[in-house]
Amino acid sequence: MEPGNDTQISEFHLLGLSEEPELQPFLFGLFLSMYLITVLGNLLFILAVSSDSHLHTPMYFFLANPSFVDICFTSTTVPKMLWNIQTQSKVITYEGCITQIYFVLLFAGWDDFLLTAMAYDRFVAICHPLHYTVIMNPQLCGLLVLMSWIISVLNSLLQSLMALQLSFCTEVEIPHFFCDLNQVVGHACSDKFLNDIVMYFATVLLGGAPLPGILYSYSKIVSSICRISSAQGKYKAFSTCASYLSVVYLFYYTGLGVYLSSAAPQSSHASAVASVMYTVVTPMLNPFIYSLRNKDIKGALKRILGVPVM
Repeated sequence: MEPGNDTQISEFHLLGLSEEPELQPFLFGLFLSMYLITVLGNLLFILAVSSDSHLHTPMYFFLANPSFVDICFTSTTVPKMLWNIQTQSKVITYEGCITQIYFVLLFAGWDDFLLTAMAYDRFVAICHPLHYTVIMNPQLCGLLVLMSWIISVLNSLLQSLMALQLSFCTEVEIPHFFCDLNQVVGHACSDKFLNDIVMYFATVLLGGAPLPGILYSYSKIVSSICRISSAQGKYKAFSTCASYLSVVYLFYYTGLGVYLSSAAPQSSHASAVASVMYTVVTPMLNPFIYSLRNKDIKGALKRILGVPVM
């Protein structure tokens, strides 16, 4: 499919988070550190789950998948940003920009659906514990992950192909550190009405629709926890739910908020800064949030690192 590009623009310019030269070394060091922590933390989490047979359960299966997605999600944006800072270049090729759009949408959508699957898993575990192993069988768990991936692939493929049809009449400067779909579509000089309709429909459907299901699941979970007579049982259940809900809050509050507010031109820089939360900060924090209060994960990590388990 040939891009509908009247002036044969072959590259875009990513302005990044700041154009101040003195801030570039600080930004490079900060984002390099965050990226390395993200990759290492999530890899250790995946290794802990895969190496310990006691963690081969639906709950940890759903926790390991977002860790993999988070590594891929961050790797889609941060390395290019670091490369541009290091080389003092703002250029990204037209093909590279469309490719980046595709993978950002893919992993963001996949993460979103995995959060929904995780909420359903905890709902069944706490509200229907006697039927948990029957309902959350390996086939259903695999199917939920597969369907999440298929829907995300179809959405990202559709929107990327539609972006290919846009024409750009002048040099495009994107006030962001990666090729954000909203920004790219906003700079097109051809008719973008259909792109806007599909983009916001997908945001509401894929981003907003799972949220009521997540909130409903956790409302039922909290109701069930309140009926637990044991104080220790309540604390353990609430600790698990608090970890999940904090991740849901970070992802939705920043990610969905950025896309719904990005229609305002004056919000471009604020949108870029806010995007750091769901593209970099949240993937970095997730393995720590899931591990801090989880004795099983701590034990598995200690065995991997050769630390005596008490």
